[in-house]
Amino acid sequence: MKKIFSLSILVAGAGLLVLSCSKAITEHTADAAALNPANIDLNAGVWKPVLLSSPTDVAVPAPIAATTPDYIAQINEIKTWQADLTTDEKDLVKYWSAGAVLRWNEIMRELVAKHNVPPAQNADGTYPAPNANNPLAYPTFPFANPPYAARAYAYVAAAQYDALVSAWYYKKLYNRPAPYKVDAALAVLVPKSELPSYPSEDAVVEGASVEMLKLLFPGDQDFIQQKAEEHRRARLIAGANVRSDLEAGEALGRAVAQKFVTRARGDRAGTAGGSQVLWTQLETDCIARGETPWISQESPKRPPMLPVFGKVKGFLVDSLACIALRPAAPPSASSTKMKNETEEIYQLVKNPTREQIRIVHFWADGVGTATPPGHWNAIAADDFITKNWSEVRWARNMALLNMALMDAAIVCWETKFYYFNPRPSQLNPAIKTLTGLPNFPSYISGHSTFSGAAAAFLGHVVPERASQYQAMANEASVSRMYGGIHYRSDCEQGLVVGKNVGQFAINRAQADGAE
Repeated sequence: MKKIFSLSILVAGAGLLVLSCSKAITEHTADAAALNPANIDLNAGVWKPVLLSSPTDVAVPAPIAATTPDYIAQINEIKTWQADLTTDEKDLVKYWSAGAVLRWNEIMRELVAKHNVPPAQNADGTYPAPNANNPLAYPTFPFANPPYAARAYAYVAAAQYDALVSAWYYKKLYNRPAPYKVDAALAVLVPKSELPSYPSEDAVVEGASVEMLKLLFPGDQDFIQQKAEEHRRARLIAGANVRSDLEAGEALGRAVAQKFVTRARGDRAGTAGGSQVLWTQLETDCIARGETPWISQESPKRPPMLPVFGKVKGFLVDSLACIALRPAAPPSASSTKMKNETEEIYQLVKNPTREQIRIVHFWADGVGTATPPGHWNAIAADDFITKNWSEVRWARNMALLNMALMDAAIVCWETKFYYFNPRPSQLNPAIKTLTGLPNFPSYISGHSTFSGAAAAFLGHVVPERASQYQAMANEASVSRMYGGIHYRSDCEQGLVVGKNVGQFAINRAQADGAE
């Protein structure tokens, strides 16, 4: 039976060559060692969740005893698999043993990169919009631009975290030992742990991830389900979990994720695109203030990217705090200061150094990439693998990072469309950008806001790297000046706003019971 099952996976894998993401990104974690936490965080079941009111919001039934015939049969199932493991199966175990949160975060970044492609115009000069109800029709849903991506990363990470807090509660409650502790003759292909195995933490992350990704990337369900099957199978054949551990974990993860799905459907992101009436009103209001409004520099003019994203419901920052975080107005387009800032950008793009060009390209994070939030996820992942954290701590830190990035997007976009400030190349057409020109107002810089938020929070959880994170944020920010995309005031204020948003994540971290 095993050979037939393996053949079916091979056939599915062949189809995956067509169905999977075409814009894969290079990971530094491909050969990451198996996760072997220095601290299993056994008491994490009392940490404060994001959305759950209690870790018992979703009931997990008591497991069968490890002495029952059913459990022994599940042990024997593992032994049957292990009797004839292929090289591919061993590679599968090695890949997934690096960590569930890590691998699903990488999968997320791959999906974002695949879908980070703006629609081309129609023959009549209008632009089509992706449709979640028909995700495979052109333009495919979603257009995973930076705000969409930041929100997606946050929802997946937060759902994973809440599900794992609940899992840790039930692990400690039921205290069912891992299968290799029940049967010493069982081969184990991953590091052994003192953590109870029911429900499986890997299956919890898999279940939560699948449910969220079905909502966020509905046209990629074959790819997502394939990854989920591989993940479950890796844990089974590794001797890490029996089948009932996996089934309970997956059910818990899916149930918790549904609470986040419900929240996502009502967080106002679905109306963030606005309408022609709104776009016109934003321009009219800016002119009424005596300012020069932002105008799309594309031909034909493209509708602005998500002008109402600033109204989306955040995780850390509410609507009043969002307004309070909005910085003071940028220099007037007719002011001497703005003329000087525009000239500064002109001189930078006119005479770039090799190092400046390198910085522009390194931080560009444009079309076909995992976006600036994804870039910071990759930075975090590379550093987190050195910390030997438990899955629940990985999830907690990724959730806080990504909630900060999502809320940074909200505050940044609220600011952008409140002031509706023109780009440097609009004020001086002689400015030729060294990278793509984003289709939304200039003030404040999104790269700077994302980077300020990420650097602030990462500096809190990995304090020995705080100065390096800040240096990265500063470089990401100035890259937008070097590229001719932003003025100095955009970048400086973006870093300040991002840092302030990051502080909200730090405040939550200091109060969630994990520190």
